[in-house]
Amino acid sequence: MSFFSRIPHQVFCLATVVLFSTSSLASVVISGTRVIYPSDAREVSVKLSNVGSTPVLIQSWIDTGDSTAKPSAIRVPFVLTPPINRVEPSKGQTLRISYAGGALPMDKESVFWLNVLEVPAKNAAKADENTLQMAFRSRIKLFYRPAGLTGNANDAAKAVTWSAKGNTLQATNPTPYYVSFANVMVNSKKVDGLMVAPRGNQIFALPANAGNKVSGEFVNDYGAVNSFDAIIK
Repeated sequence: MSFFSRIPHQVFCLATVVLFSTSSLASVVISGTRVIYPSDAREVSVKLSNVGSTPVLIQSWIDTGDSTAKPSAIRVPFVLTPPINRVEPSKGQTLRISYAGGALPMDKESVFWLNVLEVPAKNAAKADENTLQMAFRSRIKLFYRPAGLTGNANDAAKAVTWSAKGNTLQATNPTPYYVSFANVMVNSKKVDGLMVAPRGNQIFALPANAGNKVSGEFVNDYGAVNSFDAIIK
């Protein structure tokens, strides 16, 4: 019986398989923590590597932000190839993403998500045993970046302004770029970061007052984590 025939159909529709986000048990490694798609590019590529000791089946797709949506029901303005492929141990596979056209804003970034679902091969030595076969899913951001946007995406976090809003902290992003914060801290209280949309606002569950210092970390285009600090207005 072939490797592909041993993979249940439910894996592909994500109906019954057990999913995990990025895990130390996963064998497939994605080259990068985010994908930037310049609007003037014909395509961009993403390298996948199987660092495990067994072959894996990989299903890849792009979604609009709903992590529970079935791949067959999602409509995005991109074509991703190959959507399903087998990768041998210590081998790699390149995913190619091309923009298929659509009404995306040209004055600011748009964000999508690249999903990579890894299904390990069944252990032939345990073919007659009742075992739980698990799949591992990684999900990273895909930014569509129109050409000619003002400013620099890697400096966008420093342009964000902070203000007290009731008992919370509000971030205001005046730039055309998404800003991804890894964490934010005020008065020694820290919360996990959130993404602030271009020319948008985001509330952080932190008590704040004007004049307080806000600090934390943000992630740049290269996946590097950088620190920042600012004064709450």
